[in-house]
Amino acid sequence: MNDTEPYTPGAASDAKIEKDGDEWTLVLVRDLAHPPARVWKALTEPDQLREWAPFDADKSLAAVGTVNLTTVRAPRQLVTEAQVKRADAEKTLEFNWGGQHLRWELEPHGDGTRLRLWHNIDRHWIAMGAAGWQVCFDVLARFLAGRPIGRMVGPDVMKLDGWERLVGEYAKQLGVELPKWTGPKA
Repeated sequence: MNDTEPYTPGAASDAKIEKDGDEWTLVLVRDLAHPPARVWKALTEPDQLREWAPFDADKSLAAVGTVNLTTVRAPRQLVTEAQVKRADAEKTLEFNWGGQHLRWELEPHGDGTRLRLWHNIDRHWIAMGAAGWQVCFDVLARFLAGRPIGRMVGPDVMKLDGWERLVGEYAKQLGVELPKWTGPKA
């Protein structure tokens, strides 16, 4: 994290859950003040993913095929062979990551982009997942605006002032129980 600009997560943004049997999918929407071409590069190019995403990629995600995704600042490093299933430039990106399916859709919205994320995630961690993606989206927005603050993931994110509040807000909004975790406290 860059010390030049302090960061505290804001209030929980709109999120919802889609359920299909035992599978739960977190759905988040974020409006970004940048065109789809710029957002697409941030979602797919390894040098830009390193600025905001919770994983590193060994190559671009902009083409269907295999890519290695490595967790960042996790208690133990995990390299996952992921499959990019769909890569429609500036529109849709779908891939698996550690057994979870992620789908990103980009839509022109005014002068910017409406970004939608569908992430199937264990129901016990859905509030924490929503909070984590919100932090990633905040960092992404600042990076795109030319004010990078560095990604905040793993134990670092759990040290943020406001992290537990944000997880609690998402748990309430989504109607789920708070996750049980033993992580660093701020």
